[in-house]
Amino acid sequence: MPSSNPSAISNGLRYLDERGWSELIDSRWTLDVREELERSGLGLTEDEIIEVCNVAIVPEPDWNTQERLNIADWPTRQDQINTSIKYNGFSEHTLQLIDNYTNDILNGRTNFDRFNLPEHAGVCTAGAPLIGAYIVCNYARTSLEASRDAGTGQTSSPTNWEIDAKQEELVQQWAEAKRLWFPHAEQLFTTQFGPQIAEGAEAKVYYKDGFTSVVKARTSIYSTYSKALEAIVLHNTLFPETQMSAIGFTRDDDGLFRCILTQPYIGCKRLATKAEIDEMVFAKGFRDNYGEQGVNYIGDRLCLEDMHPANVFIDDISNQPICIDCMVKFVK
Repeated sequence: MPSSNPSAISNGLRYLDERGWSELIDSRWTLDVREELERSGLGLTEDEIIEVCNVAIVPEPDWNTQERLNIADWPTRQDQINTSIKYNGFSEHTLQLIDNYTNDILNGRTNFDRFNLPEHAGVCTAGAPLIGAYIVCNYARTSLEASRDAGTGQTSSPTNWEIDAKQEELVQQWAEAKRLWFPHAEQLFTTQFGPQIAEGAEAKVYYKDGFTSVVKARTSIYSTYSKALEAIVLHNTLFPETQMSAIGFTRDDDGLFRCILTQPYIGCKRLATKAEIDEMVFAKGFRDNYGEQGVNYIGDRLCLEDMHPANVFIDDISNQPICIDCMVKFVK
């Protein structure tokens, strides 16, 4: 059960930080950390000490360590981060936990359960800012579900609208703490990255002549912000030649929450035809979802939407169809 004294958890984590336990602690030091906290003079209860350990210790103990600590369900990395955000907000300690988890994903030591192995490449090319934001989104959903269930004994799922609002709120707080938040970004885009050259329902595109990349300010047209981040990962998986990489976040003049992305510039020889788009996506395992009349396609795991010719160019170098933008979702 969570501690009835949240400040005690913060005090315990702060105490460890001040004594050099600033990084994630390997599980073999678990007993040392417990002894350190017991003699700290902070007056922590047994439950509070265990909860501090849940945040501070790498969750890879052997069976004997789990028995000595009497912990039935050892926390995951996401559990550690969730606890730290709950009690400490986006403190330096919390940011370090998120960074360590992000780096382990980028280095191939772990992965999100949501994505399979090929999709892991899309996660990595989407960049550390997107991975960090996705971790925060996971906490947002979990915290909402926990607040709904507290004291009721029943499961009550939050609405997508509530999840989306909470995820945007917390991603902004995290991005501000990480200096990845860019207020008044539209002026920055035009001065640093060139004029706006296109705008659709999902993204504004900026490009300066001679650059090899465009910058996109991409908003969410998905049910939750985590699904918008997933769409970037899945685009990168399916279309690595136009992979998008997150560099920050903003709210523009229209008030919409936007992820700032870079993407390779593609010279457009012409727009692709429906037949050319069909051939490209059929080769990737998709089939037409609307009787060969629409712009949406479905596969066993993913679905593609908004695959109209304005989003698929014939590259002026390769002479092949290249998707620069679309909506990608999990089928379930």
